[in-house]
Amino acid sequence: MKKNFYTITLLLFIGLLSVKAQNKSTEKADKYFDRLQYVKAAEEYEELVEDNEADAYVYKKLADTYYNLYDSTNAQKYYGLYLQNEESPEAEALYRYAQMLKANENYDESEKIMSQFAATAPNDARARSFKNNKDYLNNILNSKPKFEVKASGVNTELSDFGGYIYNDKLYFVSARNKSRRDYGWNDQPTLDVYVAEKVDDTYQDAKLVEGEVNSKYHEGTISISPDGKTIYFTRNDYLDGDYNKSSNGIGQLKIYKASLVNGEWDDVQELSFNDSEYSTGHTALSPDGNIMYFSSDMPGGSGESDLYKVSINDDGTFGEPENLGSGINTPGRESFPFVDSEGTLYFSSDGHLGIGGLDVFYAKAEGNGFGDVTNLGQPVNSSGDDFAFYFDLNEEKGFVSSNRGGVEKNVANDNIYEVTQIAPLEEIMLEVKVVDSESNEVISGAEVLIYDNNDDQVASAMSDIDGLSNFKLQGKIAYDVQVNAEGYKSNSAVVSEDEVGEVNLVVKLDPIKTVDPENIDLKPIYFEFDKSSITAEAAFELDKVIQTLNKYPKMNILVESHTDTRGSDSYNQKLSERRAKATVDYLIENGIPEDRISSNGLGETQPKIDCGQNCTEEEHQKNRRSEFTLALKID
Repeated sequence: MKKNFYTITLLLFIGLLSVKAQNKSTEKADKYFDRLQYVKAAEEYEELVEDNEADAYVYKKLADTYYNLYDSTNAQKYYGLYLQNEESPEAEALYRYAQMLKANENYDESEKIMSQFAATAPNDARARSFKNNKDYLNNILNSKPKFEVKASGVNTELSDFGGYIYNDKLYFVSARNKSRRDYGWNDQPTLDVYVAEKVDDTYQDAKLVEGEVNSKYHEGTISISPDGKTIYFTRNDYLDGDYNKSSNGIGQLKIYKASLVNGEWDDVQELSFNDSEYSTGHTALSPDGNIMYFSSDMPGGSGESDLYKVSINDDGTFGEPENLGSGINTPGRESFPFVDSEGTLYFSSDGHLGIGGLDVFYAKAEGNGFGDVTNLGQPVNSSGDDFAFYFDLNEEKGFVSSNRGGVEKNVANDNIYEVTQIAPLEEIMLEVKVVDSESNEVISGAEVLIYDNNDDQVASAMSDIDGLSNFKLQGKIAYDVQVNAEGYKSNSAVVSEDEVGEVNLVVKLDPIKTVDPENIDLKPIYFEFDKSSITAEAAFELDKVIQTLNKYPKMNILVESHTDTRGSDSYNQKLSERRAKATVDYLIENGIPEDRISSNGLGETQPKIDCGQNCTEEEHQKNRRSEFTLALKID
């Protein structure tokens, strides 16, 4: 069945089936709604509510109206009333209601409504994804931010979105041109493409792009070919003075291109795969400029709008559009693609699991397609609509557009936000399995500690009944995995900074078999030059000492600390005493009674390696140590 789709300020494709008025009382409001004049439609439906003439039909239309305006508070209110007055609510209304609840941070209620949606439409891909990822909200909300976000200085009180950099110039879309007629969707002027010059670290003097790109109708987001000679942009179905509509009277969107001629964008042409019966728009180009990605509601798609790709031939003609498939597209809305210099695809979607409205997602290039889809997380994503993501890998900076700023006059305005990357996108899904080194049986209740390359502990967990613990870690970092378990000698393993995706690690622990102090091997701990502080590596070994002392409460311990031969005898004697004290303090702070510990600082008098004044740095390191001797307590 063919679907017709429209846009929110030319941003989004939304499925809106033409509906006849329910009765005479809703006829005027329905006419505004069908014409996409949502501000006026809301006023008319609200009058029906005030006059006590509202029913489930009116509540749903009013909820959809506010949904399209992204007034999440009112949309939530009227979807709730619709559910109270409708015995069999539509699945899509349930989904939108859940989205608005999330937008208002009513997460528990949103989860309940999503469960109802999943029961109503169990075969919907969004329902299956929800049922298979029940902790998705916690995972997104609690993940460490990868970007910093701040509002751009180019914003106005009207809609601004779609930031895109080419040759140090910022191109974007805006409703600031008040000489244009107002658009009934949100009572703002129609949209034009602007360009601003870079001045120091800001963009200023925004002006309409020169040439024939802008018209009296909407123009949308742009992309520019690598050679800078061609601009691709979205526009209403209007060219050479002719405005076209579909067979049922809808003005669709189309992709156009213009050529750079004497510093102006002229010779506007529409692309060959456009059609007046459906919309195409929001282009992105591959790094080599040979593939175009775009969004469309053309027949045969998965949902309200899908992402497609099409080859650009050497002569400037185009191949046949190809749907990006179910890994990317959902029954919801996918739009605003962008491809970075490494081929990673970014796009906005309300069909993949997010935190409200449209969220920005990414998928790494894999072969001829893309890998798993991942939510970009906060603060790039918010409870509002977040879209039109652009990112420069070299600069580690870019833009995202969002209506997170709130609602004014029933309309959520779009603004451009600058984004700066502060952490890699790559993540490691680390699974640690702890087993007995002799029997190979799993060990439950083992303590698993994760340290980064700065020796900071970044995560910890206890192994479960299957000996497993799972961690979601930032990629491109080496990690030290340290494991302790009662009755076993501690052990560690390393995760390389080159690891990506899912990483499975098996750590084997040797069982402690005897209580003879002479058979218990406690390794010395080492100190940095001229320091007495406990390093992360030393703490790991001390944790083994603590584990042993806890297991054998009838044992006492002697700590003997040493220095290398650099420095005077008296200085080294005091340094060794500080090292002994730091070692003893660590044991006491971690629960070992003071009366079970004795210590000596021996200065440089008992070197491990007697190399005099000709020691290598490695030999000096082995001499800077605390050593341990166990003895049974005498009652």
